[in-house]
Amino acid sequence: MPRDTMFCYTCDADEPHRPLTALEKSWLKERTSRKNVEGFFMCKAPNCRNVRAGFNKRPFDPVIRVPLPD
Repeated sequence: MPRDTMFCYTCDADEPHRPLTALEKSWLKERTSRKNVEGFFMCKAPNCRNVRAGFNKRPFDPVIRVPLPD
């Protein structure tokens, strides 16, 4: 399995993920009131954009999806 591939809870499959960008980190901090969001990744599958932590495949209930860029 490639290093950037992780299990995505919403896709119910192993999918490629990427670290959040600076803007996405800022958005997630505001959305969750967390001070540190460095360990979060976004699913790169089409129409998914689910957020997960490195070792926690479902850190939020309900799930949080990164909004599309403007």
